[in-house]
Amino acid sequence: MIAIVDYDAGNIRSVCNALERLGAEYVLTDDPQTIRTADKVILPGVGNAAEAMASLRSKGLCEVIRNRRKPVLGICVGMQIMCRDSEEGNAQCLGIFDSHVRLFEKTPDIKIPHMGWNTIGNFDSKLLKGLPKGTYVYFVHSYYPTLCPDTIATCKHGDTLFSAALKYECFYGTQFHPEKSGDAGEQILKNFLAL
Repeated sequence: MIAIVDYDAGNIRSVCNALERLGAEYVLTDDPQTIRTADKVILPGVGNAAEAMASLRSKGLCEVIRNRRKPVLGICVGMQIMCRDSEEGNAQCLGIFDSHVRLFEKTPDIKIPHMGWNTIGNFDSKLLKGLPKGTYVYFVHSYYPTLCPDTIATCKHGDTLFSAALKYECFYGTQFHPEKSGDAGEQILKNFLAL
């Protein structure tokens, strides 16, 4: 069973729809025991990192997530709150990934938020198995995770090269939205389900 963590973030429905298309069984929950014992956990999200962390703390879920030893996938803000910290609301995050989340610097040649299709460069990872370098995926974000030893895919917006995907032990994260990324995103979700 897959537990989709309900922590008051947006875009949860599209993740549920994507899993339904794949025939995966899931439950939308904020129950610590369900999240603790689930085969896999997904932290979806569109929203504010500081508010997301406050919600996790109020629900007693921070340690539950940190202590998991089975696969966890964070999507967008769900990945950002798995990093060390975020400039968005000066949030102290879960500290799973060795990355800091920064606001894109506004310049005349880039738009913020970074929204739409962009390519990722893949590294060796089971999460990205079967995707060629330069695969297009869908992004919507104003903040980005910095490059770090946990980076498994990169993307460039303007002059900023950032972590498009991260992995540490059983924890995975994508800054892009696999559930909105067509065939490539479906492959990523299938890869996660197969872990």
